[in-house]
Amino acid sequence: MFLFVVLCLASIQVQITPTQGEISVGESKFFLCEVVGDAMDIDWYAPSGEKIVSSQDVFVSRTDESTSTLTIYHATVDSSGNYKCVAKSADKEAQATVQVKIFQKISFKNAPSLQEFNEGDNADIVCDVVSSPPATIFWKHKGAKIHVAKDVRFKIMENAHLQIRGIKKTDEGMYTCEARVMARGEIDFRAIKVVINVLPTIRIRQAEVNATADIGTSAMLACDADGFPEPTVTWARNNVVLETDEKYSLNEDGSELLIKDVTKVDEGDYTCMAKNKAGEKEEEVSLNVFVTPRITYLNNQTASELQEQVTLTCEASGEPTPAITWSFGPRVFTEREQASWTRPDTYESLDGNVVVRSDARVSSLTLKYVQFSDAGQYLCTARNPIGQDSKNMYLEVRYSPKIQGPVTVYTWEGNSANISCEVLAHPGASVVWFRDGQQLPSANTTNIKIYSTPTASYLEINPESQNDFGSYNCTATNVIGSESKEFLMIQAEVPSAPTVERVASFSSTAMVEFEEPDSNGGVSILRYKVDWRQPGQDWSSREFEVETGTNQIILTGLKPETAYEVKMAAVNGKGDGESSPSTAFKTKPIRYTFTREPSAPKLEAKVQKKGNALKVNWVKQDDGGTPIKHYLVRYKPKHVSDWRPEIRVPHGSDHVLLQALDWNTEYEVYVVAENQQGKSKPAIVSFRTAMQPTAIPEVGGSGLGTGAIVGILMVVFLLLLVGVDVTCYFLNKCGLLMCIAVNFCGKTGPGAKGKDIEEGKAAFTKDESKEPIVEVRTEEANPPTQDGGAPTEPSETTPLTEAEPTSPDTTSPVVNSLPTAASNSTPGASERNTAAAVQSAKSTAEASLPASAGSKDSGPAPAGATSSSTPDVGPLVDLSEGASLTAATAASEPGAKAAEPKESTGSPSTASTAQADIKVAIDDKANANDAITKEANATETKEVKEVDAVPNSTTEVKTVPNEAPVANGNESKA
Repeated sequence: MFLFVVLCLASIQVQITPTQGEISVGESKFFLCEVVGDAMDIDWYAPSGEKIVSSQDVFVSRTDESTSTLTIYHATVDSSGNYKCVAKSADKEAQATVQVKIFQKISFKNAPSLQEFNEGDNADIVCDVVSSPPATIFWKHKGAKIHVAKDVRFKIMENAHLQIRGIKKTDEGMYTCEARVMARGEIDFRAIKVVINVLPTIRIRQAEVNATADIGTSAMLACDADGFPEPTVTWARNNVVLETDEKYSLNEDGSELLIKDVTKVDEGDYTCMAKNKAGEKEEEVSLNVFVTPRITYLNNQTASELQEQVTLTCEASGEPTPAITWSFGPRVFTEREQASWTRPDTYESLDGNVVVRSDARVSSLTLKYVQFSDAGQYLCTARNPIGQDSKNMYLEVRYSPKIQGPVTVYTWEGNSANISCEVLAHPGASVVWFRDGQQLPSANTTNIKIYSTPTASYLEINPESQNDFGSYNCTATNVIGSESKEFLMIQAEVPSAPTVERVASFSSTAMVEFEEPDSNGGVSILRYKVDWRQPGQDWSSREFEVETGTNQIILTGLKPETAYEVKMAAVNGKGDGESSPSTAFKTKPIRYTFTREPSAPKLEAKVQKKGNALKVNWVKQDDGGTPIKHYLVRYKPKHVSDWRPEIRVPHGSDHVLLQALDWNTEYEVYVVAENQQGKSKPAIVSFRTAMQPTAIPEVGGSGLGTGAIVGILMVVFLLLLVGVDVTCYFLNKCGLLMCIAVNFCGKTGPGAKGKDIEEGKAAFTKDESKEPIVEVRTEEANPPTQDGGAPTEPSETTPLTEAEPTSPDTTSPVVNSLPTAASNSTPGASERNTAAAVQSAKSTAEASLPASAGSKDSGPAPAGATSSSTPDVGPLVDLSEGASLTAATAASEPGAKAAEPKESTGSPSTASTAQADIKVAIDDKANANDAITKEANATETKEVKEVDAVPNSTTEVKTVPNEAPVANGNESKA
């Protein structure tokens, strides 16, 4: 409402624009005062009546002569009131007033957009609103108006705040504070985000963690923290926060603490702390550190028998405190003897000799009366829940000799036996044997020997008469004392008779069960002799080896439905014992039909020496009327269900050998006999293989080093080369040995042998009939003597004489003898002997050659003439050892005459056994050189002979197919 007072004085009028004067707090507004008429001054006056002077908040300005402006900046409540504009002109004055009202718009003085509370608190959501007139406040949650009447947890306070009692995480979200001024229709709001923080909670994964010290292990402590916002986790020990370093390691969120290289000092409580805006929470984790037992003190001891007591002391460390126990060999001290660390009392053994005392980490074992049997290794063992530690100590007991060993020894005359005197002594003892006060062996005894080892002495006696049986004394002595013992050698007897308990008979076999003899005669029984027969017939015998644990034998090959009687005798080293009374039994008849399967065989299993192999023997029983086709064998370890692959054994076999079995395993084997009608019931046998032997490492290793092995290989290689060279020398006249013989010993080589032989002429013929090569050998019938009439053996220098012309009915053969060296023979003697030998050999050879080996021309051929019908001549091969005549030499000089034999001026050499090989070779190959062939046809056919003439010799003719001529490596080449 505006009130305008206008004073009109004469001609001056004043008007204020705007006429309404409402201003909102904080706003600025100006008022214009317009004067109608002449006015010298225009002034504004505040509600207090004072003239307004321009200031920061109120400013007055005159724009021209007739107007003045009042500006109110940032109006406050104090700015309200009546403002007056006065215009003056000389004696004239006019004024106008305007009432200025200041009002407060809706203003959110204190309404934070994010307000946080802890879960469970009474939350006061602040929203302070300033307005005039005061505004009405409304609250909304997630767009819905809050009705406090429906939820008693909600309440609008007098100051318009929203209170939520026991606020929850579900109360979190956006809230709206809305203000309304109904008089002005004004409305405004503020959005407030309410966040509920949750106090951390800690979950310990393991309240107590155990670790072992001093073994380089680590321990992990872990706790998981929840809350909002996500809490920060830290670890502390003794109020000191732990950080990552050489000892500790934390993961990214701090929930896991790793303690490295745990030691005993790390034991204790560790605090896991979780902290966020809502607060802080702590939990503790305990680390228990255990120490593996370790024996810290245990020393060897020495004592003398029956002279003093000895105490063994064992100390051990560990956490928890370990319990200490003692053991000696297989004996572990019983509860009465063994004290517990929790009960540090004293306990004695039943005999009062062993006393054990234990206190905390120390235990002692006292032997009141030391005996020689107490010597040895004692084991001290310290145990706790973490582990154990053991150490040995050695108790050395000095004692006088103790003689052991069997007192009686049985043997018989002629059978050596050993009396064993086993001596236990420390220090070691010397042993002496006596008989009748005389030390053995004596000069009069030749059948007694003594063998000694560090712990025993053996008296070997070969009884020659009854006098050798009797008492023998063994005396052992050391620095502590001595002991003697009498041993008896007794004459052994044959064993008594075994007792036949029962005979289980079948159709063709019988199982005899027996009891062992009451007396074995003093020596072990080696075998049993079993005799059986049909009544009134001769006895059949068989011996069975003794098998440990088996008191039965099986007789086979019996006749069905037949009466028998059986007796047994035991055999030891002395001889056969008495036979048992005969026991009668009768085999069963064979009951079979056409549909009957065989009976199960009888099984017997023997573990072989290897220990993991088994030989299963079986005895055929009733075959059911048809022959057994085969046996089926299956086996398996008892602890498994699957059988090994079936083995099919031929019907004639009576055993199977199972090898490569598992060690120390129980097996079962079944064997089934099968005929045409089917299979028998299985025969089953069980057995256990031996324990696997422990491999003993070689001591000292191999006796040969690498150098020795290389040397041996080189020697073997050289010997092999020498062998090859010697073989080449004798067979092919070549090699290193032949070279040495030629160059240093003057021996003629194979290539030079032709120089010492007078050149002969080889006839080369070719038979178109391609008949086989005929080899004619003359063998000595009566060996020549050293008398003057006997021909001598040609030497290497004996020349060959040209043969006489061939007979009309034969083709000229090439005859080569095997020249042999005659020692101490002169060239002259060799020539005379060779000439005589050639003549004799020629006549013998010509008379022995068959007509079929000659030329096709039946007419005589004069010497030196060439027949037109003579077949093409090819080169012949000289197969004799050492021959080196070439084809050119054999075919040269067609008209040459044979060299005359020279007279010998020396004495003839001693004649040796001679053998002339006359070889007639007819080459069937057609590739002979034409020039050589023509020259050979024009040349008189000659014979080149080198023969040791042997009177009364026989001729051997061998036919060798010419398709495969034999080559000895020395043949001439055309």
